[in-house]
Amino acid sequence: MVSDNLIELKEISFSYPGGRKIFEDLSFNFPKGAKLGLIGANGSGKTTLLHLIMGLIQRSKGEIRLFGEPCEKESEFRKARLKIGFVFQDANDQLFCPTVKDDIAFGPLNMGRSQKETDKIVEETLELLNLMDFRDRVTYALSDGEKKLISIGTALAMLPEMLILDEPTTCLDENAVERVVQVLTDCNLPYLVVTHDKQFLERVVTSRVKLDNSTITRMPAY
Repeated sequence: MVSDNLIELKEISFSYPGGRKIFEDLSFNFPKGAKLGLIGANGSGKTTLLHLIMGLIQRSKGEIRLFGEPCEKESEFRKARLKIGFVFQDANDQLFCPTVKDDIAFGPLNMGRSQKETDKIVEETLELLNLMDFRDRVTYALSDGEKKLISIGTALAMLPEMLILDEPTTCLDENAVERVVQVLTDCNLPYLVVTHDKQFLERVVTSRVKLDNSTITRMPAY
């Protein structure tokens, strides 16, 4: 049977080394086409949940299905990650190439796209974010806000089937936030957003859920 969910987590448990338990029997579904905001107090496990979904850390118990397929092995998560544009909370965890164009090109090239295709994707991505002047800039020399925009660009350059964004407006000024709002509004992709920025969330999501004590509760719409 074809699932109506892009992400399905069933009775997930996870503890960090040393025994600090974060989740016990947590279940969560992300439906096709959703534009969903995930909120919760600091320390509730929002980023941990995203990392579990991406297979960056491994649960101790439970089932994860992405795009209808079970994910147990790293190879299965790797296949699913090709379909997800993921934006880390800290852009420095995402950017590691010498220049901006190299960072944006990294994903498409590693997916097997030709240099010509990749060059086109880089140009279109930079134009979308209004960052054409950044093409040859040295990534590590950028401001935190500029790095955040580039990290969003690397996710979009994957031409993903969905986006997962962890605090995408951190360090951004008002104009840059407006750019991200416009990109999300126009991209026609489902996405899951974690943020403490209430005003941003009100503008980009159609529904919200709250994570608290291993339970995800649907919240009233804005």
